[in-house]
Amino acid sequence: MLVRCLYASRPLEPLSGAFVDNILEQSRKNNPALGITGLLCVSQDLFIQVIEGGRDEVCDLFNAIVRDDRHQQVRVLIYEEISERQFGNWTMAQVNISKLNPAMLLKYFKRAELDPFSSSGQATLSLLSDLIATGAILGHRD
Repeated sequence: MLVRCLYASRPLEPLSGAFVDNILEQSRKNNPALGITGLLCVSQDLFIQVIEGGRDEVCDLFNAIVRDDRHQQVRVLIYEEISERQFGNWTMAQVNISKLNPAMLLKYFKRAELDPFSSSGQATLSLLSDLIATGAILGHRD
């Protein structure tokens, strides 16, 4: 059974490029063996991540993220059973959310700012789908 988990969190400290690169490198190394695919969105003060895969693997990874002291305010936005992956082309793709078009944000949120903590999980997931459709994903396809 496949599941999708979309969550948001705040980093304990402002993120550096090297820190994010390390997370992506670890994900791209470890996720294939676990059958995990997904997308990571980062800014200086926000993580949004989608992880897809088997129920046990996704739950184990999410629980590890919750215990990771680099995160605070970890909030599940969506957890659902899925019939197919939406982010299956990437062991972990990346979007720099600090450079999002304000008009795209207004399509899904009440202001031109990304605030997954005060909006629906579906709005955040729809934004991520639009980012895929418009080619805003960074990183390589796997």
